Amino acid sequence: MQDAHRQAAQLHELAARSHRTSVDYLKKGDHVSANWHSERALEYAERAFLLAKQVHIRSGHFASV
Repeated sequence: MQDAHRQAAQLHELAARSHRTSVDYLKKGDHVSANWHSERALEYAERAFLLAKQVHIRSGHFASV
């Protein structure tokens, strides 16, 4: 279970990094690249959430949202 937590944390970090990269591209006026990185950030965040949710459900400590 710790590996799953670690993997979820890594996905959250990838999401944050992609989001920061998106902002950098926006500042440069490159909206196409900014949008691409923003979409990757959302994908990473969604995957991290689902993984964390699965871990919590297996542990019995997850309350429904």
